Amino acid sequence: MKIICIGRNYSEHAKEMSSPVPDVPVFFIKPDTALLRNNNAFYYPSFTNDLHYELEVVLKICRLGKSISERFANRYYSEVGLGIDFTARDLQKTCKEKGLPWEIAKAFDYSAAVSPFIPKEELGDLTNLEFRLEKNGVVVQRGNTADMLFSFDKLISYVSGYVSFRIGDLLFTGTPAGVGSVVIGDRLTAYLGDRLMLDFLIR
Repeated sequence: MKIICIGRNYSEHAKEMSSPVPDVPVFFIKPDTALLRNNNAFYYPSFTNDLHYELEVVLKICRLGKSISERFANRYYSEVGLGIDFTARDLQKTCKEKGLPWEIAKAFDYSAAVSPFIPKEELGDLTNLEFRLEKNGVVVQRGNTADMLFSFDKLISYVSGYVSFRIGDLLFTGTPAGVGSVVIGDRLTAYLGDRLMLDFLIR
């Protein structure tokens, strides 16, 4: 399986990162070694001094697919969860300044915390999902899928034109504004609507 992550899918997040709002989806890939499951603790890596959280809605792919038509894209995922795309922001900044790829800042081990998944039928209107992240009990990030630049179906269709989907692949659909840093000892809790989805420590 692979983890496909969408960048800059919320205009306010693009602005806070001083990045242009894209005309088409932007994506990158994390390996399966990036997965952090079961609310296991995240251990702060030694190679960064500026580790950031990015909360995202995550789709679990349930069918094989390539070059998927947007009108059929909803058939390719049946479950929805939340994930945190951990980013070594200092390394990313250096890579960007040098015009280099920045997998080193995004694809490292355990950089993709993933919640349990919920059947999409239980969530109602998928174009109006509220989600939030709390750090030590204080809300630091809020989002709603209504504010996405590119819908779930558009993302699946676009990405599948370049990369085939396999059963079990995960699609991180982008983060809203409000990203920020974590330090050792922080507790992160994430909610999809009123459902507690993630609850783990930074160690």
